[in-house]
Amino acid sequence: MEPGEELEDEDSPGGREDGFTAEHLAAEAMAADMDPWLVFDARTTPATELDAWLAKYPPSQVTRYGDPGSPNSEPGLQAAWEALQTSGRPITPGTLRQLAITHQVLSGKWLIHLAPGFKLDHAWAGIARAVVEGRLQVAKVSPRAKEGGRQVICVYTDDFTDRLGVLEADAAIRAAGIKCLLTYKPDVYTYLGIYRANRWHLCPTLYESRFQLGGSARGSRVLDRANNVELT
Repeated sequence: MEPGEELEDEDSPGGREDGFTAEHLAAEAMAADMDPWLVFDARTTPATELDAWLAKYPPSQVTRYGDPGSPNSEPGLQAAWEALQTSGRPITPGTLRQLAITHQVLSGKWLIHLAPGFKLDHAWAGIARAVVEGRLQVAKVSPRAKEGGRQVICVYTDDFTDRLGVLEADAAIRAAGIKCLLTYKPDVYTYLGIYRANRWHLCPTLYESRFQLGGSARGSRVLDRANNVELT
């Protein structure tokens, strides 16, 4: 948890998710941002070698290594953020959106939290194939921590303000066979160290996607968290 953050009431909405507290999810997301990537580079390796690579490097078995770094950032963004905090102006989703647009920090990611094991490895294999086949852009998965805990798959989009592009990425993730909860977070929140239960009471998750299995309504249900509006 970041210095100065307030603990979120575990009984409040968003305080727990599948038995995990906000602090757990924030720590997992931060680990994914900081860790070395498991990367299959289709630019230098034939796509026909993907299955062998996935078999050799299942994320549930690859241990985290090295010292964690810091999320990449842009100096102008950091300076503007510090100025905003000292200006006395309200810090809102709108001001952060404008900050991101001004400094062209527009990428964002769908986050998939899974425990180490078959489901994680199977999900990562589906995502990796979708990237190699051009149905998704960029993805990464955090290695397994020695102390255990869930791992995170991140699936990126170019522009968090492009709602259609974000929803298309959600559809491609679902087409890859992923049925668990997905949450979408702009990278500007990561770069500025804004995770859950932050002192500004900002929700860094713009969208939440749940998969409905039964009936005629089978499919993804994406919720706009800020406006509490269902988009699909």
